Amino acid sequence: MKNLIIAIDGPSGAGKGTISRALSEELGYRHIDTGAMYRAVGWLAIHRGIPFDDEAAITALASGADIVVEGGVVAIDGHDVTRAIRTPEIDKTAAAVARLPQVRAVLVARQREIGKRGGVVMEGRDIGTVVFPNADVKIYLDASEEERARRRAGDSAHSGGPVEQKAVAEAIRARDLSDSTRKASPLTLAPDAVHIDTTGMPIGEVVDRVRTLVKDRTPA
Repeated sequence: MKNLIIAIDGPSGAGKGTISRALSEELGYRHIDTGAMYRAVGWLAIHRGIPFDDEAAITALASGADIVVEGGVVAIDGHDVTRAIRTPEIDKTAAAVARLPQVRAVLVARQREIGKRGGVVMEGRDIGTVVFPNADVKIYLDASEEERARRRAGDSAHSGGPVEQKAVAEAIRARDLSDSTRKASPLTLAPDAVHIDTTGMPIGEVVDRVRTLVKDRTPA
């Protein structure tokens, strides 16, 4: 059976991580959270005091860093940053890093190398449009801004504690604008991706729908 490349894109709080993890576990595929790579690079840049307007320095940092984003662990140059990168501060940092074309080129190359043999569920914002435009399955998860803010506000693993939904909604709005307007790999729906609005949908229902899409595209 062919090992598929499954691309799952969408904005913050749409459910990419939850659905990607569930699907990868069911299929026995690797789960790669590409957003965590940008977060990790941002964390290391802060750690080393590198300003985010120095694209050359951030690019060199990304090029030389040892980044691990599998098995539920995120590490960079030996630092386990799994929890450290899930904060409002790193949300902003990741957006800044993601807007740097040279950094994106470095990380996209890594993502392609990781997933080129298939057997992977890769989530992000440009997987089906830039990283793997010929992915076997392309899914774009979305939800209303209110729904996404509610989910993110209730995710203590991400925020580190109680957060006001209004503040989260403002942060999501800013991130959506940054992702959709950047020149390098903007967040957009691939023409051949299946769009799923998860607003009000139980996780199990979304997983079932995604599972059916994958099954339909799996060679007999």
